[in-house]
Amino acid sequence: MTDPRLTALIRCRDEERGIGSLIDTLRAQTIADAIQIVVIDSGSRDHTVDEVRRRGIEPLQIRPDEFTYGRALNLAAAQAAAPICLSISAHVRLPDDGWAGRVEHAFDDQQVACAYGPKREPQGLRPLTGPLLQDVAHAEAHPLWGYSNSSGAFRRELWQRHPFDEKLAADEDLEWAWYWLRAGWLVRLDPDLAVHHSHAGEGPVRTFRRRRAEAAAVRQFREVDPLPLRSVLAEWWVGPHLHRSNLRARLDPRRLAGLAGKYAGLRWS
Repeated sequence: MTDPRLTALIRCRDEERGIGSLIDTLRAQTIADAIQIVVIDSGSRDHTVDEVRRRGIEPLQIRPDEFTYGRALNLAAAQAAAPICLSISAHVRLPDDGWAGRVEHAFDDQQVACAYGPKREPQGLRPLTGPLLQDVAHAEAHPLWGYSNSSGAFRRELWQRHPFDEKLAADEDLEWAWYWLRAGWLVRLDPDLAVHHSHAGEGPVRTFRRRRAEAAAVRQFREVDPLPLRSVLAEWWVGPHLHRSNLRARLDPRRLAGLAGKYAGLRWS
């Protein structure tokens, strides 16, 4: 491949069921000839590495005790040859063969530092119906919502000037976006860039720990007010949520665990 325009950076561990399909789908994109794929594995105990090698890719490897999201992504990004890097979780499913092309075009605006595809507005009450160019004022008002490395893209030249924070346990993506927002750049948040990405397979305990770590990480790089208990109770009672009814939402232990994790992370961690 000569002069790739997009480098896909795939972080993985024990993802044998999904990573092969993801690589195959990337290679079926309309701009596949312009996509470089870099995989970094953090100690898989299943056949993840075999699935990657079967597709002609030799993955980078780090030990589990060396892993942070930022460190893995920095090591992978150091191998990137394209001006736009795409960080993508190994269990993500892409919506169609034009997705990578839309990601690339998100950077036609020279003020965009990174781009991601959320499906809903910050409050979670309504779907996001069109592109939103987030500036620092918007990010200030919505500290837990914005860019994500689960399937987000960023300019490599900006990453070279400010790599991802390797000390953060989570939210290295929000920290990176926050840094560049304060420097006058923009974040494109566009539902046309959305993918299928779910944590539905994790139990309540893992959900609580993940949400607590995410909320606590944000407090390490910016000031965020603690979440009042009444706000948590209000969200638990009326939403937002994606359940068919309020009753189903109130009885969902994973949703309750997530709300408790966010509350704990913003108050005590």
